[in-house]
Amino acid sequence: MRRRSFLRIVGGGAVLAAGTGTLSGCSMFEVPASARAAWRDPPKDLEMRHWVLSYALLAPNPHNMQPWLADIATAGEITLHLDPQRLLPASDPYGRQILMGAGAFLELLSMAAAKRGQRAEVTLFPDGEPGDKLDAKPFARVQLIPNVDVLSDPLFAHILNRRTDRRSYDAMRLIPATDVERLRAAASALPVRFGLAGGSDTDVADSRRVASIREIAREAWRIEMTTKAPMMETMRVLRIGSREIDQYRDGVVITSPLVVLMTKFGLFNRNRFPAPDSQATQSQIKQFDAITNSTPAYLWIVTEGNRRTQQINAGRAYVRVNLAGSAAGLAMQPNEQSLQEYPEQTKLYQSIHDLLDAPTPRYTVQMLARVGYLVAGTELPLAAPRRGLDAQLAS
Repeated sequence: MRRRSFLRIVGGGAVLAAGTGTLSGCSMFEVPASARAAWRDPPKDLEMRHWVLSYALLAPNPHNMQPWLADIATAGEITLHLDPQRLLPASDPYGRQILMGAGAFLELLSMAAAKRGQRAEVTLFPDGEPGDKLDAKPFARVQLIPNVDVLSDPLFAHILNRRTDRRSYDAMRLIPATDVERLRAAASALPVRFGLAGGSDTDVADSRRVASIREIAREAWRIEMTTKAPMMETMRVLRIGSREIDQYRDGVVITSPLVVLMTKFGLFNRNRFPAPDSQATQSQIKQFDAITNSTPAYLWIVTEGNRRTQQINAGRAYVRVNLAGSAAGLAMQPNEQSLQEYPEQTKLYQSIHDLLDAPTPRYTVQMLARVGYLVAGTELPLAAPRRGLDAQLAS
């Protein structure tokens, strides 16, 4: 397509938007299979530490930054660090969400080890917990110990099918009590409190709570979209079109033909803060509002306190709940904006804690996620890109 022709189409706006469906089969508007290769079962003859790490790196994590590095220089041992280049200091200034992702990583690693008759002996922060800022010290050291008595976790079977689904859900289909208990049981072995509003046995007060969570989630998203530092942090990790997605295999994936073509022709500047009243920003807010309105239920995970080990445990709990949701055919997406600790979210941070019976500073809501069923006939989403094992081994 010539630049001049493209500009005429952009000038029509709706013409391109209406026609993008005919472009969606083009490979430049897709997540390439190579970027999703890590979601295949690794070969059984792979060295044991490599094998368990191949599952661990599929853990959910903020902005899909995959911020972990695994050092396997010592035989039989895995020392895990955070990559300082993959943190999110604007939206996650204390690294709480990053450590939740690290907890999810450890949980999947432990499940994979158990599947192969190994017990993962995990020592958290072997050189001491970090303070307000994350540092270069390891967040965990893991030893794999053969143990014929270790039981394989049934949730392991769902690791390769686990997804984060950001689309609309079926607003009229509530979650039956059996599935709510299934989610609750998945987190029961960890020192966290699990809550859910929007189940099939919902009463009037519970319905009002869902409506209040929706309102907070919408406002928190609006704040994130219109606050320069967190928004630019997101802009810098946009991966637009198949070439970038395959090159980086992390970050926020965009396959929208409009955005891909605008980027290709130099019409989309990801280094410039979008004006809060711009069409692009307002359309994102409107889209999020519609998705939020489709959400029948929310779940949350609370800890008493907010120590680094508790953040890890909350991440372990969430990925277990996510896997249990996959087993039950549920879709799930974290809505963490109101839990983020940058100044513009302070009021909503307090509001969501009060609403979820977790008064600060005694309690911390570590996770808030929308949950529901996909609309009938909707295909499951593709797996998110992953950088692969070699990129996540410390040199």
